[in-house]
Amino acid sequence: MNILVILKMVPDTVEELNVSADGKSLDSEFLRFKLNDPDEHALEQGLILKEKSGGKVTVIALDAPEVDDVLYTALAKGADRAVKIPVSQAGLGTKATAKVLSDFFSSGAGAVTPDTLVLVGTYAIDDLEGELAPMLAVHLGLPYLGVVSSVAASDHGLIVQKEFAGGLRGEFEVELPAVLGIQSAEKPPRYVPVAKVRAVMKSAKIDEVEIPAPTDTVCLDVQRSYKPEAAGRAEIFEGSPEEVADKIVDALAKSGVI
Repeated sequence: MNILVILKMVPDTVEELNVSADGKSLDSEFLRFKLNDPDEHALEQGLILKEKSGGKVTVIALDAPEVDDVLYTALAKGADRAVKIPVSQAGLGTKATAKVLSDFFSSGAGAVTPDTLVLVGTYAIDDLEGELAPMLAVHLGLPYLGVVSSVAASDHGLIVQKEFAGGLRGEFEVELPAVLGIQSAEKPPRYVPVAKVRAVMKSAKIDEVEIPAPTDTVCLDVQRSYKPEAAGRAEIFEGSPEEVADKIVDALAKSGVI
């Protein structure tokens, strides 16, 4: 099986996020980037499939801060090849990113074969609707299934579990080649020691594949970005149920709700 995993760097929301001077984007001066969480699960699912059913895992990422460390870490975890496309992901909308990736797949460096499985994280903080995977599938002319939580090889392709609202799950048969949007892997993403990553940095290399940068880079025009405004503190009502009810009614009346 030819397993291709798309990785994306996103701002680490543990750090303080500030709006830049243009008022439309994040200030990148002190911004720290990390691997998108669903993409980390996509990588883990790809490695699990490789271990259970054989094949080769290739990780692919656009250029971004700290992306080399993430690609080397993927190799240390068990990926067979790492590819960096030297097109900066900064400023690319989801539509443009899908175009760059489809150009990569149509090139000789990333051709889709009959046994190809493309794994993409279901969403990112700048792609909450999870549009990258289905857009990529349209470009490649491949079937797509999203919000996936389990993938297993079968005689006819794959058995895939998809999550629905309300805790429901559906099981589907998927023929290869295909694109899957991974919500979560069967197991938590594995940990790899820093020493192993450093060893891989000395022995392995990251392939770079030149792809023309898209001319249409923006599909969403951001008018304004701002931090949530601090609101007033919550008011806690105490007393008997009857007294609390009266206080709630008074508060709603004062605020003009009733």
